[in-house]
Amino acid sequence: MYRFYRRCADADLPELRRLATNVETWWPEILAFLHTGITNAGSEDTNRVIKTIARDAYGFRNPGNQRLRTRCATTRRARGHLDAR
Repeated sequence: MYRFYRRCADADLPELRRLATNVETWWPEILAFLHTGITNAGSEDTNRVIKTIARDAYGFRNPGNQRLRTRCATTRRARGHLDAR
């Protein structure tokens, strides 16, 4: 890690300094992933779908329709996980 931080500092690029800062900030979480292999990618994906559908449904007069549209988009069948037979 020392070499990584040293190279980022020596490069004198703002992007690399920001990268080094982010790595240092998130290092406990990165290390936890490296040890366990567990991520929150599934929940992040579902959250992204909900936000996208909610933006698309913005302007519906009935909030229930917006909730229904979001729920339908995040079910397993809608995402292709279940056989539609």
